[in-house]
This record gives sequence, structure tokens and C-alpha cells, in this order.
Amino acid sequence: MPKEIKTYEEFYLFYLKEHSNKMCRALHFIGTTIVLALVVTAIIHLDPNWLIFVPISGYGFAWVGHFFFEKNKPTSFAYPLWSFKSDFKMYFEILNGKISLDASQDNM
Repeated sequence: MPKEIKTYEEFYLFYLKEHSNKMCRALHFIGTTIVLALVVTAIIHLDPNWLIFVPISGYGFAWVGHFFFEKNKPTSFAYPLWSFKSDFKMYFEILNGKISLDASQDNM
């Protein structure tokens, strides 16, 4: 991890490098999709119990990606808020085609 990151833009570039493995990005994408589905389900059914599964699915998929495929420590340990924001930013950039699941195809 870089010694000191001062801006979010600088952090996001670092975040993408820490998520360069295709399987890691795919697992983040799957986990975030499940998180969004759980939140929508909780709202539709007016049942906050669905939210219990949000951190399990979000972090569970992401950490498997980091520990088994990326082989690095999740950035959420050092930068929890910027990592949370970056996960959704990466998710929507993959969804709209700005970046790829395969980091070697990114146009950044």
C-alpha cells in the first residue's frame, strides 16, 4: 500500500491496481450486485432483516477475490470509506463499459 494517498482520484487509481485480477473484479461485481438486490428487497418488503446479509455478501465475495485470486490485502482495511465508494464506482464503470472485468482491457 502506498505510504500516503492524499486525494480520492489518486486512491481510485490505486484501488483499480489492487483489483486487476479478473476473478477478483468478477467477485466484487457479483457481491455488489447481491448487496444492491438485498437492499432493494429490504425496501420492497419493508423488512430490514434482509440487510443482515449485506456485509456478508459484499465483503465475503470481495475478500475471497483478494485472498485467493488477487493475493493482496483489501484496501478497505486501510481506507474503509474510499474503498466503499470505489467498489460502487468500479461496479458502475464495469456495468456501463468504462472499464472491463479484465483489467488489461481498461482504457484508463
